Amino acid sequence: MIDYEVATAFLGEWGHFQQQVFFLLCLTVIPNGFTGMCIVFVADTPPHRCVIPANVNLTAAWRNRSIPLELDSNSGALVPSKCSRYRLGDVLSFSDRGFLPGVDVNMSNVPTESCLDGWEYDQSVYISTIITEWDLVCDDRWKNPITSSIFFCGVLTGSFVSGQLSDRYGRKIVLFVTMAVQTVFTFIMVFAPSWPVFCALFFIVGMATISNYVAAFVLGTEILSPKVRTIYSTAGVSLFFAAGYMFLPLLAYFLRDWRMLLLGLTLPGFLYVPLWWFIPESPRWLLSRGRVEEAEAIVRDAAKKNKIKPPPVIFSLLQKELQCESKALNICDLLRSPNIRWISLTLWLVWNTLTIAYFALSLNTANLHGNAYFNCFVSALVEIPAYTLSWVMFRWWSRRLSLSSTLFMGGVFLLFLQLMPANLVYLSITLEMMGKCAVTTAFAIVYAYTAELYPTVLRNTALGACSMASRIGSIIAPYFIYLRSYSVSLPYILMGSLTVASGLLTLLLPESYGMPLPDTISHMQHFPGCCKKKPYKLTNTEEKEKVAEGKSPVFL
Repeated sequence: MIDYEVATAFLGEWGHFQQQVFFLLCLTVIPNGFTGMCIVFVADTPPHRCVIPANVNLTAAWRNRSIPLELDSNSGALVPSKCSRYRLGDVLSFSDRGFLPGVDVNMSNVPTESCLDGWEYDQSVYISTIITEWDLVCDDRWKNPITSSIFFCGVLTGSFVSGQLSDRYGRKIVLFVTMAVQTVFTFIMVFAPSWPVFCALFFIVGMATISNYVAAFVLGTEILSPKVRTIYSTAGVSLFFAAGYMFLPLLAYFLRDWRMLLLGLTLPGFLYVPLWWFIPESPRWLLSRGRVEEAEAIVRDAAKKNKIKPPPVIFSLLQKELQCESKALNICDLLRSPNIRWISLTLWLVWNTLTIAYFALSLNTANLHGNAYFNCFVSALVEIPAYTLSWVMFRWWSRRLSLSSTLFMGGVFLLFLQLMPANLVYLSITLEMMGKCAVTTAFAIVYAYTAELYPTVLRNTALGACSMASRIGSIIAPYFIYLRSYSVSLPYILMGSLTVASGLLTLLLPESYGMPLPDTISHMQHFPGCCKKKPYKLTNTEEKEKVAEGKSPVFL
């Protein structure tokens, strides 16, 4: 069998064609950096208290004491209640009779009531958020974390659907259709009249966001040469994602109304339309569908751009095996045989833990001490060294050990947080950012590692399935933050323990460092990966001989 990478080696590593594909696909990832994380500002809860109607005739003393004090669970200080006020009829009676609060009236004996006239919100940070627009506080505060969870339910659905669509209809068409859906529905969200409508639209945006990210990731992985693929799949797409993430707090700082912020985030999406004519379909995928002429046309065009003369015949025997195995494959094949089943189950557990830690830490930036915009920017900024480190580790070190060590260290940093004294706020934030950096490094590695473990005929479906399985973690991640209301340390203890356990679990996965990308299921390595297997590069004759002898045609 002729290996795809051998057949296309004449193109070189870093010609004009590879540069064009690399940077244009990376550009398509930028909107994903700010679309998924915009909820940090769109649904942040500013300080609030019950409204005391202006037409109620209260003295200044009673108006200032109309809100009871309660103990803040984070700071331990007494602060005005967010969800109750002293019963307005009683307060008005005391005011009219000239009594003074705390002098003539024992405030602990005055009954309280809920915020019957609504809430007033501090506008020093935000002009408006969906929380202030639809009063998602107090008895309705459960709607805040569920808003993020609904987005990740959309991501779950998109992961399930897009992988199979991409393997069936092509990487390119799914990439651009889902980019269009993401842009259009984000724009429609600007005009959402209610919270349920906002959530329904946000669900669709979540579907599109993960779909175009996975499609772009797989497309670049399959087109680019091995060395460039390593850079693309670790540092490339990830750094551009981080660029979009860093762009979010900068834009949010100037657009403090949630509708204007979403509108500002929508506009860049319309700039991607011309890229349709510059980003090709994956020749690997075309071969897997038996469309050899189209695959050769793309490779010949690449040779022309690189100013290289292609051979008369580029693909011959390669496409026959790919076409043979790709006709009936779907997501069920990820569990069909014991080997691929154990690899899939292990990766699903690891992905699940990573999404819990990554999104919980990212969404938690608004709760950290200090300026919310600066904290979000720092949270995005730490991803730059994380993605750079992921490329260095992926380029020169074992995939399995890279993933295991970063997961383990991330968990250790999070577990150390509970040991920090309450007054060392900035040290705690530093440890949290170090944990975020380690988890982000692991996230970049696991994407590329997963793409290397699965074959071409199932790669997009497998990545989509891993992403789909991990969305259980992202759906419950907002509730990890919600646990802060019971104990500030509890989210970090749970995340740290899960991350350390997953770091140990990854040691069971096969090693893919130095291996060619598998094209068929028979090329996959064995689980558990206790030793490095030899590449599957065999000639057609050798392969037939091994099959005839009853031996595996994959590994000698």
